[in-house]
Amino acid sequence: MKKIIIPVDFSEHSEYALKTAAKLAKKHNAELLVLHMLEMSDIMLSASDGLQNQKAAFFLQVAEQKFEEFLKKEYLKDVKVTSIIKHFKVFSEVNDVALKHDADLIVMGSHGSSGIAEFFVGSNTERVVRNANIPVLVVKNDVSDVNFDVVAFACNFSEETIKPYLNAVKMFDEVGAKLYLVHVNLPNDRFMSTLEIEQKTVNFFTKAESNLDKMKDVHYVSDYTVEEGVLNCANKIGADLIIVPTHGRKGLAHFFEGSIGEDVANHSTLPVMTFKI
Repeated sequence: MKKIIIPVDFSEHSEYALKTAAKLAKKHNAELLVLHMLEMSDIMLSASDGLQNQKAAFFLQVAEQKFEEFLKKEYLKDVKVTSIIKHFKVFSEVNDVALKHDADLIVMGSHGSSGIAEFFVGSNTERVVRNANIPVLVVKNDVSDVNFDVVAFACNFSEETIKPYLNAVKMFDEVGAKLYLVHVNLPNDRFMSTLEIEQKTVNFFTKAESNLDKMKDVHYVSDYTVEEGVLNCANKIGADLIIVPTHGRKGLAHFFEGSIGEDVANHSTLPVMTFKI
């Protein structure tokens, strides 16, 4: 992990993200790319009128000063920080910056006492997740430990989750973390027998790993919702992080068949990381 992007809006929650990213940067000797996106109209930026140009220059100067003050943090000492200002709030630009700088991770803060409530309802973080081709780590409080020694990967063992699974394995094997897969068996029409689940799991590992060595790292949970099952299992195994595979075009809404996967993050007290399917 060499480069980490942190979109900030100067809020308390974006500072949680910045502080978490700083800890990761120190751990991995990485560079932080701190990104602020202005809300300036196209008219203001493109107008030939002298007064409009003056307004645009003034707002840009104010933003730069505020940005500079925001980055005067003790925890950023000895961390390489590059500040980037964009003139529009176009959330695909976060991914564009990631591609341009060959970044490895995006870290974002999110608010809401019940979790990431606005994260998944048309919010900034949700938009970034939808557009990002690299993992997004979402935090909603001050993360004291970024070692992430135990990781719970929510998985339905479909073939489309093989890619995010392998990407997660690569990332966390490099830091010596233990990754467990969590499969939630649901009642009613989505219920599967033990044999059906095992067959699906065998097919998954055969295609992903060409062996079944990691079958021992799978936790099968029965619960009323995927969200409750993942969260209960994560707590039981002492996970430091939950990973959720996501379709970019759909956010986290359908990472499981028919379930509302965003509730995992909504109600989790743990950091949640997304990997694109």
